[in-house]
Order: sequence, then C-alpha cells, then structure tokens
Amino acid sequence: MKIAAVIVAAGRGLRAGAGQPKQWRPLAGHSSAYFAMRAFADHPQIDRLVLVVSPDDFATGDFPNEPAAEVVAGGASRSASVLAGLAVLEGHFDQVLIHDAARPCVSRAVIDGVIAALRNGKAAAPAVPVVDALWRGEDGRVAGTVSRDGLFRAQTPQGFHLAEIIAAHRACPEGAADDVELARRAGLAVAITPGSEDNLKITVAEDFIRAERILRARDGHQTG
Repeated sequence: MKIAAVIVAAGRGLRAGAGQPKQWRPLAGHSSAYFAMRAFADHPQIDRLVLVVSPDDFATGDFPNEPAAEVVAGGASRSASVLAGLAVLEGHFDQVLIHDAARPCVSRAVIDGVIAALRNGKAAAPAVPVVDALWRGEDGRVAGTVSRDGLFRAQTPQGFHLAEIIAAHRACPEGAADDVELARRAGLAVAITPGSEDNLKITVAEDFIRAERILRARDGHQTG
C-alpha cells in the first residue's frame, strides 16, 4: 500500500491571537506546521507529503516549506482545502492520512495506530476518552450533567483509503466539521485508534506554551 499524508495549513487561527496564522508562528525554534510535517516526513511508511495552504499564502509564497512538500492552494472551507490536497494524490496512492498543521506534537505511535487500523478497514482516526465531568450550561449556570460514557475527543491524523474519502468529499460539497464526519455520511465505518493527550491542537495563545514544553521534553528531539 502506498500512503500519503496531507497537512492542512490553510486556516487563519483567529482564536490564537493577532499576528501570523497559528501554524506559522514561532514554536520551539520552528513552527507548528514544521513539527507536524516533520512527523510524517520522517515516517518510513509515508511516501509523499502534501501541504495545503490558504490561497493568499499560496499566491505570495509567504510561508515556510520545510521539510519540503508539494504545496497546493486550499479553498474557502476546511473541507474544500482537504479535497484540494486529496485531488493531487488521486490515482497514485492507496491510503491517505489527513493531519492538522496546528497539531505539532503528534507522535510516531499515534500515526502507527492509524496506519495499522487501515489494514483491516477503510477509515480510522485517533481519539482520547472524555474523562472530565460534563455540564450543560444556561445563562452562565450549570443546568445539568451529561453522561461521558462513550464520548471521545477527536484528533488527527485521520486515515482513509484514498478513493473512498475523495468520493465522500465529492458527495458532500457543503463540507463537514472533519473528514470522519464526511466518511460516516458516506457509510464508512471509522475505527477509533489510540490518541494521546500530548497530541493537542493549538487553539489559543496558551497552547503554544504547552506544545513547546512537550516538544522540548522529548528525548533526542531537535527543536532548534
């Protein structure tokens, strides 16, 4: 099986504060996108790396491309951006892993788990079980509790057989929250693989501090 990885870096990341989009901001001597791309570029089972950037970034070339990847322009939504990345792989690869550039701390173990699950199924994605109590709020007050049984926090990379996920995207041009939702709409069973608490998604400014701490704590990890 030939496997490619699509790194989605087309968002603006406004909740992370003013300045550059969060995927390009300095992190441990590089950027979030750099570490996300590095994890797949260094993986022995990944045969090709595609980086999807915003049309504005693509037009100006104002973004780092290290490690080197094929760069394509994204679209007006996350789903449109993912499909742009998938389209350049169509007919050349069997499977694809789709990963957010804002998740710089993805580990080899998390990637391996998704790849292993694709040997026996069409779709797989990592997640971690919800362990905190869940409340439902109204007007700033606790209005009730919600059972956490069977609830998971979704992560990336989300992995698929390439032909099936392209068909799922094309069948739902309106898009969805993530690629797993599109796969399920298309009738694909999605296996849950082990995620990691370290595989955080940078969303707010404080997440940069935690991500840098994780990256610098890894044995032998070069961050500068």
